[in-house]
Amino acid sequence: MRPARLMKVFVTRRIPPEGRAVLAGAADCEVEQWDSDEPIPRKELERGVAGAHGLLCLLTEQVDRTLLDAAGANLKVISTMSVGVDHLALDEIKKRGIRVGYTPDVLTDATAELAVSLLLTTSRRLPEAIEEVKNGGWTAWKPLWMCGYGLTKSTVGIIGLGRIGQAIARRLKPFGVQRFLYSGRQPKPQEAAEFQAEFVPTAQLAAEADFIIVTCSLTPATKGLCNKDFFRLMKKTAVLVNISRGDVVNQDDLYQALASGQIAAAGLDVTTPETPCPCWRPTTCWLA
Repeated sequence: MRPARLMKVFVTRRIPPEGRAVLAGAADCEVEQWDSDEPIPRKELERGVAGAHGLLCLLTEQVDRTLLDAAGANLKVISTMSVGVDHLALDEIKKRGIRVGYTPDVLTDATAELAVSLLLTTSRRLPEAIEEVKNGGWTAWKPLWMCGYGLTKSTVGIIGLGRIGQAIARRLKPFGVQRFLYSGRQPKPQEAAEFQAEFVPTAQLAAEADFIIVTCSLTPATKGLCNKDFFRLMKKTAVLVNISRGDVVNQDDLYQALASGQIAAAGLDVTTPETPCPCWRPTTCWLA
């Protein structure tokens, strides 16, 4: 007779087979999974988490008081497959004595490479150039056509010199960047020494950087950090790249800055809302 399993773990998405195998191999766990690559609907999430001892979720799941109430007193562990934890009501979770696990450093290299890809793609206007090739706009060579902005002798500003910010700077340094600036809650002289990066106020970073890369966490202090006042300080030739969270950038203000030529371009890995609308296509924007 098969022994009764004691603990229920609810998984909110399809996960890599290695992770599923670890859960399946735990003799005292009964694993239920939302078997889809798409986010779980809220009602299904509340149903699935009811009575669970453990929850494995993603950034798309808002773990708030309502969900914790739906889970009940059994819930002891929440693990999120993310570096960010802004989708978790940490104060409420702490009150209930629930432990939280997350995945720092798992995607540091991949995210840094993506940031550099976005910066190069946006600054060198690759999406536009590809579109021109496809639609027949590429005719004779023109010396000033599709010219972008180069990294050589440039100033790069990084908002948030954490693991990912450092990994980005490490990759950009060989491109001949002349100066690195960074901003954040406090100076990080040991980490900054590798790049001779200067700790400056965010306003100074906005005004002096040729390329600005947003890598900070989403907190009440950073929500809407890049807004119309921030964009007014930026150079008209400056490029913004956001790989942190959509809400760090005021998207309406960014649109106006691009449309008016206040800044040169933006490369976005994240948007507000985080799940783009069906009409969204490019990951980079260029409006000269």
